[in-house]
Amino acid sequence: MRLADIVIVLCRPEESGNVGAVCRAMKNAGLGSLRLVSPASLDEGVVKARAIHAADVWEAAQVSDTLAEAIADCSLVVGTTRRRGSRRKSVTLPPEELALFLRERAGKSALIFGNERTGLEDAELALCNFASHIPANAAFPSLNLSHAVQIYAYALFRALGDCTGVTGEWVPLERAGLEQLVQRISDSLALLGFYKRPGREKQERFLRDIFARASLTEREAAYMGDLFSKTARLALKRR
Repeated sequence: MRLADIVIVLCRPEESGNVGAVCRAMKNAGLGSLRLVSPASLDEGVVKARAIHAADVWEAAQVSDTLAEAIADCSLVVGTTRRRGSRRKSVTLPPEELALFLRERAGKSALIFGNERTGLEDAELALCNFASHIPANAAFPSLNLSHAVQIYAYALFRALGDCTGVTGEWVPLERAGLEQLVQRISDSLALLGFYKRPGREKQERFLRDIFARASLTEREAAYMGDLFSKTARLALKRR
């Protein structure tokens, strides 16, 4: 499944700002298909102001009178809800598991969100194939609509989107890099006359152990190695 196959459906949305924020959350994750079911009288100016550069998602949104109409072309329909009950769904997945499940499927899928105040009604959830929920503090489990959409959008992007252009990825330092860093630091200290007495091997073991526990990245290791090398060079110039 691709991100283009995901449809976000808002049932009976009331807050213009929320709808605009939903548009922005969707575009952040590469989602572009928004459908509104029986929306309140929304202020387009407020929607676009909150959407900022995602007004195109709002402008392309489809409006339906019923949920059945909105999901007519979808092969799989997932309702988001935190509530349980005899008329609610027995199968529910958190966002990350849902995203991985959808990744293995084909066809258009709809993710349904209920009204800001009341959530999905029993009849609306009955039209869904299964449910999904966001784990939250039991003392205060209700999330803002746009915040909930943002969480799902992020999970879907991570599972279905192209993250290759995203910078700042965590690249852990491997054993060979760790050994190289320890050697650079140890050599720099040796140039400064630090090891006039035995103890270099013991200190290298110490550095190796604490760096391994610190889970340094390749970038951090390179920076630290450069720091010690430059310190040694500057100290030698002043002699």
